[in-house]
Amino acid sequence: MSRETSMTCRVDRVLTGDGQTVLRISGRIGGDDVDVLRAAIDQERAPVAIDLEEVDLVDSRVVNLFAVSEANGFELRNRPAYIPEWFHQERAQMSSDSSDDVDAR
Repeated sequence: MSRETSMTCRVDRVLTGDGQTVLRISGRIGGDDVDVLRAAIDQERAPVAIDLEEVDLVDSRVVNLFAVSEANGFELRNRPAYIPEWFHQERAQMSSDSSDDVDAR
């Protein structure tokens, strides 16, 4: 099964020999692709692997989706080196924003 969106991002659903589902994502993934990716992830009954080996570029909304997916038990495979650092920065920013909200009260 294959889905294409805006000619920039492609999601292929692959079943491995051991029965695991892998979502192979390729291309440039922009904010407009988040809904398509979320739908592909949401239709899976159990956490799956998300393979990012062929991803060229992502934006912050996509990184947030991957961070949430990973927190929900999805394995991120072959992710570009900048994505874990971006996860860390996003989490630090969210923590900072939360403490600012508490301080403002």
